[in-house]
Amino acid sequence: MDVYVPKGAGPFSVLVWYGGIWKPSKHPPDLNAFFPHDCAVIAVQTRTMEDAQADKAAVPIAYVLSDARRALRFAHLHAKEWNLDPHRMATGGGSQATIPSFFAGCTAGTPDLNSSDPVDRESAKVVAIGFWRGPGSIDPKRLQEWNPGVEWGAPAWGCSVAESVKRYEELQPVIAQWSPENFVTKDTAPIYIQNDFGMTRPEGITEPNYRTHSPLWGVGLKKFVEARGVTCYQKYPGLESTKYKDMWDFLIQRLAK
Repeated sequence: MDVYVPKGAGPFSVLVWYGGIWKPSKHPPDLNAFFPHDCAVIAVQTRTMEDAQADKAAVPIAYVLSDARRALRFAHLHAKEWNLDPHRMATGGGSQATIPSFFAGCTAGTPDLNSSDPVDRESAKVVAIGFWRGPGSIDPKRLQEWNPGVEWGAPAWGCSVAESVKRYEELQPVIAQWSPENFVTKDTAPIYIQNDFGMTRPEGITEPNYRTHSPLWGVGLKKFVEARGVTCYQKYPGLESTKYKDMWDFLIQRLAK
């Protein structure tokens, strides 16, 4: 975790921004967009799927998502020490990193009060969740329902996409435990989904790249969360945003005092 805090009195609101889940790729968003609004930024790199595979973990995605939730709770626990406001926290991520961002944003607010670990006992509720051109699920059937023909998510469950679909009933208990959309409730923070591709593949963009960053995932996720009473905004070429200019504007305004 790299913690970036603006100069000033504070305490500052904070965006927790997640890095890659397949290979390490930790990086913060543009600090100059957040510091003028008294927003701190924390860049998080969880253990990756490569780490899980090296350890022969039965459910590789559990490495990533348990770390993601812990990072948010850890920041909440140390908020006073780091001059942060624990009541104004948001999560975000781009592409693959939307998964840990979404999972942490949906689950870190429910503490394990029976744990002996003070981090697990933290209730880190967020005020916003930002998606930059990424999926909102790792359920193989749901992903293909939202974005027909896509193959993404291997080896989250320790096998290929095709095998995970074939073994779907067997894998259902762990999918229910780790796919983030399963934790959406009416109390989930507002969500903003932004894509830089529209409904038609741009010239010069490969089909695999377009498929894995298609706005169709966002369309499916928006319907899913709104059916559960969650406010959700979406923007992509051909669909202009409402209320907020873009995802960054949404995060900054939600974090503002």
